[in-house]
Parts: sequence; C-alpha cells; structure tokens
Amino acid sequence: MAAATPSSQSWLDKSEYPFAPHHLDVSGGRMHYVDEGNGSPVLLVHGTPVWSFLYRNVIRRLSASHRVIAPDHIGFGLSDKPADWSYTLPDHASNLKRLVNELDLSDTTLVVHDFGGPIGLSVFLDNPERFKRVVITNTFLWRLTDSHFTRPGRLLGGRVGKLLYTRLNMSARFFVPRVFGEQKITKTARLHYRNALPSGNRVGPWAMAREMLKAGDWLDQQWQRADLLKSVPVSIVWGERDPTFRAEELVRWIERLPEAKVVRLLDVGHFVAEEAPDRLSDEVEELIRSS
Repeated sequence: MAAATPSSQSWLDKSEYPFAPHHLDVSGGRMHYVDEGNGSPVLLVHGTPVWSFLYRNVIRRLSASHRVIAPDHIGFGLSDKPADWSYTLPDHASNLKRLVNELDLSDTTLVVHDFGGPIGLSVFLDNPERFKRVVITNTFLWRLTDSHFTRPGRLLGGRVGKLLYTRLNMSARFFVPRVFGEQKITKTARLHYRNALPSGNRVGPWAMAREMLKAGDWLDQQWQRADLLKSVPVSIVWGERDPTFRAEELVRWIERLPEAKVVRLLDVGHFVAEEAPDRLSDEVEELIRSS
C-alpha cells in the first residue's frame, strides 16, 4: 500500500506545536502521536478535518501533571495519508485500539470530539478496563438519521463531495472557520489545518463525510452498548454555538447518560479544545480529582 505524506513540514510552527513526534505502524501506514508528560494518562481523540494540533493548548496544560497522548488518525495531521486505505470508522478505531494496547494504557481519561467520538468511545466499549473517566465534547455515537446530517451526507459522501474535499480542501478551508462560536479562528490555526492536508492527500476528511451514512450499522452496535459508559464518571462539555452538533444531540446524550456532569459553554462553537482549552482542561482535571 502506497502511503503518501507531506514532503515537507516547513509550515509547522514549533512554537505553537512544540511536541516531540512519536509513531506507530498501524493499518494504513505510520500513525503520528504526541506523548507528553507523566502521570495518569489522558487520551485526546480528534475528529475531522483537524488533527492533534486541535489539542495543543490542552496538551500544554495537562502534561504538567499527566501523561497526555494525542494521535493523528491515518489521513490526518502528521500521520500517513494513503490513497487506497479503507478510512472506515471501524478501521480508525482498530488503529486507536492498537495504540492504546501498544502503550499499555490504564487508569485512562478519554476525551473525544466530533468523529473522534465514535472512534474513541468504541475503543472504550471494547476495553473498559483500560479507562476510568470519559469527557465528551460535541460528538455522537448513533446512526445519523436526522435530515440535518443525511442531506449533507448524501452530497458530501458522493462524487461531488469527493471533488470538493480532495480538490478544494473544502472542509479545512470553509467548514472549520464557519463552526466557531464567539471567538474566531486565528490565522495560525487556520493555516495549520489547511497545510496538514496538502493537494493529493485529502481522502481522509472526505471518507469521514462518507461514513456519516455508510457507518450506520456499526454505529447502531456502538449505541446499543453505550450503557457501559454509566460504569465510569462522564463529563459532557458542550459548545452551544455549534451548528453541527446541536442542542438536539446534547439532549440525546443527557437522556442516555443522566448521571453525567454537563458543562454548557454558551459562547463556544464546534471546536471546544480550540476555542476554550482552559475550560476544557479545567473539566478534565476536575473529573480526575473527583474520581
């Protein structure tokens, strides 16, 4: 399998992202991940079209007292970007599970966002003994049947969507800035999301758009097991100005996990870790202290 990676990382600002690189061979190629600090582990799982750069300020904060691991899924960030890999949610989850097992993580706090929700939470559901706490931010774990998702899913997951993603880098160029809340994306962040997806290496984000509808059966299986999340403390940290995962999705989480702590960030949009890293870090640290 031919694995494509950016020929240069000259665009990477080491003052913004000063972390030593680590790699693990997984299905699809080399997975890049951050592994900073010492103590009980915190695993940060990103969605689309972003990468571990999303969590850079959370990593700085939490690595002072915890071991913080933040992988880039295959097709994203500094990981390999093969043209011919499957890019399904189950295969992304299998790669993350391999990383968790390879690092032999235990007593872990799992933090998930966007498509990192079903990827990371499925690993929790398969290996609950490795996790002790979960933080959910603007994500899902069920079949997406609402027209809010199915209409764009049909367009973006098809041929037209593939052109928009792979030729125009649509998700990084247009989607990311539009889903911020009161705070607007910085020029530095915008460039790091765009440049991590160079021309010829953009199948990953398009494939996640395709998975909105294609992964329905697998998502059904995960949601059927979601009561396992009641076995650990859960915090839901939700950006309420998110046009993607809305109040309706938050209500569904609350109904399934009525004992979870809910933190509503009224001025924050989709990217909680980008827009409110200190508030997210505070909630992670509070959950760890209290459990």
